[in-house]
Parts: sequence; C-alpha cells; structure tokens
Amino acid sequence: MAVFMLGDEPCFPDPALAEPDGLLAVGGDLGIERLVCAYAQGIFPWYGPDTPILWWSPDPRPLIEPAHVHVSRSLRRQLNRGEFQVTFDQEFEAVIGACARSPRPQGEGTWLVWDMIEAYCELHEHGLAHSVEAWKDGRLVGGLYGVALGRAFFGESMFHKESGASKTAFVTLCRVLARWGFDFVDCQQVTPHMTALGAVPTPRREFLSRLRAAIDHPTRKGSWSDAGGELCACSA
Repeated sequence: MAVFMLGDEPCFPDPALAEPDGLLAVGGDLGIERLVCAYAQGIFPWYGPDTPILWWSPDPRPLIEPAHVHVSRSLRRQLNRGEFQVTFDQEFEAVIGACARSPRPQGEGTWLVWDMIEAYCELHEHGLAHSVEAWKDGRLVGGLYGVALGRAFFGESMFHKESGASKTAFVTLCRVLARWGFDFVDCQQVTPHMTALGAVPTPRREFLSRLRAAIDHPTRKGSWSDAGGELCACSA
C-alpha cells in the first residue's frame, strides 16, 4: 500500500487503502471543509511539529456506545459525591490548551500543534467541535473536546488536574449523548484508558458502515451549553 499525497481539493482516498498502522495520506490543509470531509469518512489528522499534516484511519477503531459506557465502582462513588461540576462549551479554548500541555504516554493521545488548535477552535465557532469541562471550587480541573457529525461523536483529547475529573466529564458526556440518541463515541486509538471506559475495538469496515448510518442524521450544531439542563436526568 502507499501513502497518498493530498492536493487542493478537500477529498480523500478510500480509508481501506491505509497503511497497516492506519496512515492514509499526507498534506492538504486543516480547513473546515476538509476536516468535515475527513471525519465523515472516518479519517482524522494527527501529526507533530516537525512533520507535514498526516491523516489516519486506524483498524480496528475503538467505539463506545454512549449508553454502555463503563463506570467503575470508584468512579461511580465519585459521581455520586458530586465532586465535580460539569459544563459544556463554556471554555473550549482553555480545554484544548490544557490538552495540548498535558503529557502523554508514548503512543497515546494527540500532539496538538498550534495549527490544529486553531483549526478545532474554528470548528467550535461553527458549532461542530465541543468541549466538556469539569470544575472544582471554581477551577477547571479536567475536560475533553471532540467533533460531532450526525449521531457520531469523535473524541479528540482529554486532560485532568484532579483524579477522576476527565472521566467524570466523559461519563457525563456519554449520558447526555445517550439521551440525544447518538450511536457511538469514536475513541480513535485503542488505549488502556479508553478500554477501561468500555471502548470496543471495531473492524474498520464495520466502523465505516456504522459511521455512514450515523452521519445520515442531522448534526446537532451550535453551542451545547444547554446540555447542562440534561444533567439532572443523568443520575449516577
């Protein structure tokens, strides 16, 4: 197989042509049209400061059905204590900035170069990228951000400054997404952290079939700050 060089048109080769490690294409840009095209085909950017833009479609793909997110006993106790306040789309730039500064174990997470931060902030301004914030005593202590298309949510990155903060944000997100009828959260890469939360490695072919069905529904664009009204129904 070969890695494809992208041109000016915001289109991609068939994800099935990706390298064994998931690398599919190089180049292009991070404009909204290209990013939406990528996510709609199960492709995402992931690269470092010393490389061109790299586009990936790993196989298998870890998916979590929002209604089936796994909550451990210790996390359930933490949720029941109400240790963190959770909000949506209140501090997107602060969340993505904290994700960019968070250390990542080798092979996990996304190295957020400045161009990617700008691109996702623009997606947020267009109502396609969203953040979930966990607060404690008025301080932002954890959170995550991702992209939503149709009934699919693509998780991008998480951070925490207090134990359990990012997991609380993620479980809260899943409970809201379940109420909204979302089909799955795409965790992009198989990691122990996502596996512990219930991610199931899914063959690319099955993932893409489920993705096509998910994006055949209207996208819930705009701010999700009103999701706070859903939280009272999302009991632990």
